[in-house]
Amino acid sequence: MDDVGRLLLRFLLVPLGALIALLIAIVVVVAANWGAVQTLAAAAPEQQGDFFVAFVSAAPELMMMLAATATYALAVATVGVLIAEVFAVRSFVFHAANGGLAAAIGWSLAATEGGMRMLSTPVSLVAAGIAAGLAYWLVAGATSGFFKPWRSRQPLPPAADPPPAESAPR
Repeated sequence: MDDVGRLLLRFLLVPLGALIALLIAIVVVVAANWGAVQTLAAAAPEQQGDFFVAFVSAAPELMMMLAATATYALAVATVGVLIAEVFAVRSFVFHAANGGLAAAIGWSLAATEGGMRMLSTPVSLVAAGIAAGLAYWLVAGATSGFFKPWRSRQPLPPAADPPPAESAPR
């Protein structure tokens, strides 16, 4: 019965960890681009209207690029999560590297799809991937795997009791 409970826990924790990782990635990308938001807010009202028109006209292509990047990144991250679950990899370094690598691969695949690069460098996306990987590790990665890790240490045998001390002659 313990195995059924652990399996059900994995089916709950893995999607929850993925959802929280996705939310953390969004927060990091918004925080990395916060300067652009502040610049727009400080602009004159006429310039803000021009930006709105430009944004509305470019929004469909921008959303397709973001969707393609997220789709590719999530596909790569899912492969890493499956590897972690199968081999019970519980290292935070593995999960952070998985997130960063997934973001970089997703960005590069989406950039070649339409010939347009959404961002000139993927630094903020890779940072978001690393943060997402760490968030996933906190929620579900630290307990990865249905079974115990294969490389776990064997418990040490109990220490032998010391021989009884002989009573000294008086």
